[in-house]
Amino acid sequence: MARKALLGNVTDNDLRLLRVFRAVVSCGGFAAAELELNINRSTISRHIKDLETRLGVTLCRRGRGGFSLTPEGEQVYASAQKIMIAMDEFQQDVKGLHQALTGHLSIAIFDKTASNPDCHIHRAFAAFDRRAPEVEPEICVEPINAIERGVMEGRYQLGIIPNHRPSSSLDYFKLFEEQMYLYCAREHPLFERAGRDLSAAEVRACRYVGIGYHSPNMEASRSIGLERHATAHDQEAVAHLVLSGRYIGYLPEHYADTFVAKGVMRPLLPDTFQYVCEFSAIVRRSPPPSQVVQALLDALVAAHREV
Repeated sequence: MARKALLGNVTDNDLRLLRVFRAVVSCGGFAAAELELNINRSTISRHIKDLETRLGVTLCRRGRGGFSLTPEGEQVYASAQKIMIAMDEFQQDVKGLHQALTGHLSIAIFDKTASNPDCHIHRAFAAFDRRAPEVEPEICVEPINAIERGVMEGRYQLGIIPNHRPSSSLDYFKLFEEQMYLYCAREHPLFERAGRDLSAAEVRACRYVGIGYHSPNMEASRSIGLERHATAHDQEAVAHLVLSGRYIGYLPEHYADTFVAKGVMRPLLPDTFQYVCEFSAIVRRSPPPSQVVQALLDALVAAHREV
């Protein structure tokens, strides 16, 4: 396809085509985007073709190999995200002038928090919905680094993460804590000895699965001398490898309790191999939160102070 510069100003039609393109990428292809956009595949294909013609680049490949973005498509998608985020923020700012809490709100949360008895995110959402019933929340579960990056870039308006290393670009609001212990499964050689005479050196000699990005898990592992033999990127992945009987790994007590009650996991030397995670809500420091984001932030802080 011949390349040419985008001519003239960005029009309403350009924005409409970019929204279609963003939905196709988010859904992972034309077929999956049909339900999201409520238009048929041939119309979606025509819109993408029109956008490619308008921009003078090929945005994606589609065929037997499946859907994939070209390098140019990845760049256009990133730019389209920035445009849509800026428009959403503008709309919320204008609505805020009239004290109207409406619109879309993107939130990212670290995984395996719902079963924590000290976590009251659900109470906060109930209070927020009573105050702002016209706001449509969208919640994603992501690793810590993805949440931080998403909030900084504006893809998420608010995140909830375990504290590890603060960023000057973010504001932090403490919510709750989570107790972590080191677990082994029933098939592990140390399982039968977990409650008896067991040395820390024997535990350290085991194959250990740890989180593969900077986090409280990584800091605790290093401080206590655990060498990582397998890498996971969320708590569910840690649990699967621990349950294999080949690895030991840290899990939240509230999450592991189900496995412990079934007799398939045990904590190892809980007085030694343990740490506490402090969870906070994070928002961008600049620009300051919109009224909608502030309303949810207030609900989160209040829900965790009340209990």
